[in-house]
Amino acid sequence: LGKRVTVCTKLAKIYNAAVTHLRHHLPMVTYALGVADGDAALVQLVHLEVEKRAVQLIRDYAQDRQLGEYESRAERVAQMIEDRYVNGMGVEELLQGAAGIGDAYGPLQMMGLGSAEVNPDAARALLEQNDCGFHAEVGRLIDVDAMMDEAALLLQHTESYERFVRHGCDEVNKARKLRLEQKREEERRKKLEEEARRARGAQSTMFSGDDDERKDGDGAEPDYKPIEILPPHTQLNEIVSEVGGHYSVLERCLLLASMQRAFLTASFPDDRNYTPLATLSATEARTPQSSGYRALQTSVVEECLYAAQRSTLRAFATGHVGTASAAANFCTDSLGRVLLSVLTRRAELGIDTLKPGEGLLPGQGGMGAAALAAVRDTALRGVGRAKESAIYDEAAEKALVQQRITIGVARACANLNDMEVAIDYTRRLMDKFMGETQNYPRGHETEQLRMCIKGLDTVIESFRTNSDRTVNVLIEILAPRIRSIVNEAVGQESAVASGATSFLVGGTATTTRATARMNYELDDAAYELTQVSEGYMTKLCSSLDELVEPLRMHLAPRLADALFLGILGAASRRLESSIKRSKFTALGAISLDSDVRYLVNYAKGHIDSPELSSNVALYSACNPLARMVQISLLMNVDDLEDVLDLIASSKRKGNWGIKLDDVKALLSLRVEFEGRKVNELLQVEDE
Repeated sequence: LGKRVTVCTKLAKIYNAAVTHLRHHLPMVTYALGVADGDAALVQLVHLEVEKRAVQLIRDYAQDRQLGEYESRAERVAQMIEDRYVNGMGVEELLQGAAGIGDAYGPLQMMGLGSAEVNPDAARALLEQNDCGFHAEVGRLIDVDAMMDEAALLLQHTESYERFVRHGCDEVNKARKLRLEQKREEERRKKLEEEARRARGAQSTMFSGDDDERKDGDGAEPDYKPIEILPPHTQLNEIVSEVGGHYSVLERCLLLASMQRAFLTASFPDDRNYTPLATLSATEARTPQSSGYRALQTSVVEECLYAAQRSTLRAFATGHVGTASAAANFCTDSLGRVLLSVLTRRAELGIDTLKPGEGLLPGQGGMGAAALAAVRDTALRGVGRAKESAIYDEAAEKALVQQRITIGVARACANLNDMEVAIDYTRRLMDKFMGETQNYPRGHETEQLRMCIKGLDTVIESFRTNSDRTVNVLIEILAPRIRSIVNEAVGQESAVASGATSFLVGGTATTTRATARMNYELDDAAYELTQVSEGYMTKLCSSLDELVEPLRMHLAPRLADALFLGILGAASRRLESSIKRSKFTALGAISLDSDVRYLVNYAKGHIDSPELSSNVALYSACNPLARMVQISLLMNVDDLEDVLDLIASSKRKGNWGIKLDDVKALLSLRVEFEGRKVNELLQVEDE
């Protein structure tokens, strides 16, 4: 059985025959009939024959494949997919639709927690039912992808022939110009020889040749103007542009459908949807204490970026600049609108599942409600079976519950990490696209293509902005718990921790007050006691660790540092508020300095970024912590006269942000400083 002859095969035979004919005959025709423009006529004749056959084949192909009708349907489906996800409701619709594959399906079940068990047949049916009509209107993904390969090959063959024949036209014009220059040079040489012969016969006219030569030189010969062998736009160009337009719309629809399938697949609780974070360098030394040591990412970004790369590079392979530019624009639009919207919404769902007290993270009263609900029918169900067999291990129960909650936290953080992965992958994708443009001829159209690719810079910035915004939202959600931790540490509230909290962290329940509370009105005996006992700052940092370490371990390093700085800033603001309600002695000020140094060292030990390794960079990144350091310096002045020098020197270094009203209020807390002298000092400064 012979292979089916496709339209691409037929076109390849036509183009190859034309190329072979021109390569064989054009040099001979140029040599023999170039003066009579025989070479230009040969190129025109061959192209007309090619055009007559190729245009009809391509037109029949477009009609046979019903590309016009396909384009209309694909455009409708693509618009439906965009409308579903860009408005932010697509993820919710997926979760609602997923209710058919398991009971009580929601964000926790999407991350593999809870009692929902996935029915594979129902999951496959869900993929087809929630594809915005792509399967019914356009076809199966694999079939459409094969059709795109065929269309791209057709465009590639035609563009290769077009470049060759245009190159042939350029070579014909170069040969014409060379012949003209050779002819003029020959005429000039003959004229000079004639003048030299005359000069030898008549001495009086010895300079006439120079005069004539000067006249010839003064009379500028007209520049060579290339002839138009083929028109700028031929019928072949028009039909290819038409097919390229159909191809671009179908490629966009296929890209959106592929991204949608990735969204649907990632909504199922499958371990294959989570992999270690790819943005971590393989050569970078990582320890269990490093940020992001156990960070995960979902399959969404990799699958979407792979689909975008495959779709756009296929368009680039056609060699048709217009088609490539359209594909680059569609890629930029799909990533910058659809993928960004989905990643943002998934990150928000992940943050919701982490909310202390209501989500997976423990609150003041103990284990989060969502954590309890998530493990009730999973971990405890296994324990129930163990009870029936009389093999019940309470330690195994605790370990299983802790493991399930850790998995939930890791997968919730993976939704935030996806933004960082998208930033890295999109940057790589842009570099790859830029490298592909080297295969295009220089010109205005190629520069336009590069400008289309540079649109991905805006997409990268959008991913970064939304990534920062989601971290800020997470900090806001954690803020009430942070305030509670600070209040417990300084002694303003009782440190209430239920057995559920110790159950999560594997420790012993703490029901007593903090070992020490904030007190800076110290005499010698009290100061000595603070040196040998655990201070409130140690308790505070330990409690912050319980909150931040599960997140820091599973977030990408940049996000982990940003989150920690936000948490540190919230804690520092709360500490400053408590400090302003305290009284200070000289020894108390020294104790404050020790506590602030402990807090700074704690911060530096939890930040991995080399850019934040110095104190100056740390203070610049976390202004509330910088204020705590400034307050410590202010409270430790030995004499009021030193305050002005301290403020002046700090301002010169650019690290002073305390207003004079706050300076007055803080100095008034020192029992050794009289309020009248403080007021007089600040009045002098105001003047």
